[in-house]
Amino acid sequence: MNQRALLLVNHHSRQGSQGLPEAIGYLEKLGFELIKESWERPHQMVDVIHQYKHKVDLVIVGGGDGTLNTAVDGLVETQLRLGILPLGTANDLARTLGIPTSLPEACKVIAAGNTRRIDLGWVNDKYFFNVASLGLSVKITQNLTKQAKRRWGVFAYAVAAIKVILKSRPFTAEIRVNNKSYQGKTVQIAVGNGRYYGGGMAVAHDATIDDQKLDMYSLEVKHWWEIILILPAMRSGHHVNWRQVRAISGQEIEVITRKPRPINTDGEITTYTPARFRVIPKALEVFVPK
Repeated sequence: MNQRALLLVNHHSRQGSQGLPEAIGYLEKLGFELIKESWERPHQMVDVIHQYKHKVDLVIVGGGDGTLNTAVDGLVETQLRLGILPLGTANDLARTLGIPTSLPEACKVIAAGNTRRIDLGWVNDKYFFNVASLGLSVKITQNLTKQAKRRWGVFAYAVAAIKVILKSRPFTAEIRVNNKSYQGKTVQIAVGNGRYYGGGMAVAHDATIDDQKLDMYSLEVKHWWEIILILPAMRSGHHVNWRQVRAISGQEIEVITRKPRPINTDGEITTYTPARFRVIPKALEVFVPK
């Protein structure tokens, strides 16, 4: 018996419009009965998932991390299994889960039926898959245009990062975790549920998306050029070993700043400080490679 799948593809993602016909062809050959739906506004995506809660066996989402973040509330509330087609720019969740960027191979992963229950991060009533952060990453997000991402792909992140780093200014933040409080000046605080974010940077070298904890780092540098020195280590997650980086793990973390600062969750600005973060263990069932 064929599995019925709700197929949701972001036509505005980097490969969404051109990848949709190809994805439909592969999935139908693999035996899926597809229900194809679209949405205009983010909240409508959650409504669509609810609409098909009792009519499908799984939801297949095609797009990048922002698209997956838009769908996450509907997935948690319905507990439908999630298949991922990495059609975005960074595809950091797919990278964390080892899902191939090749569309035929990603479809085969879903068809193979191997699943894994993953944790989710939560901040101020908003779920996230990868990382929630404030400081440099927010300004990088604000400097990234859809046109740049579509044209340059993941390299657009690097260009935006360099522009932001040159103008970076530290801010004061208080971090509360594991019954301890830390206060100091920082240019970036990142709280990770998964491993990768920002086009392939790692929040910590040993982070996993099902370890039932959050990995946090605070980039406490005094000069912008120190960030440039640390950047290579951020690709592997070994920046946590640098003396300018405060690294802490925990199940609940609180961040307080003197004035409200925007927070980026999976590449989208969704909330502000003061912020309470926590991990939601085994929140979703996702199709992954064996």
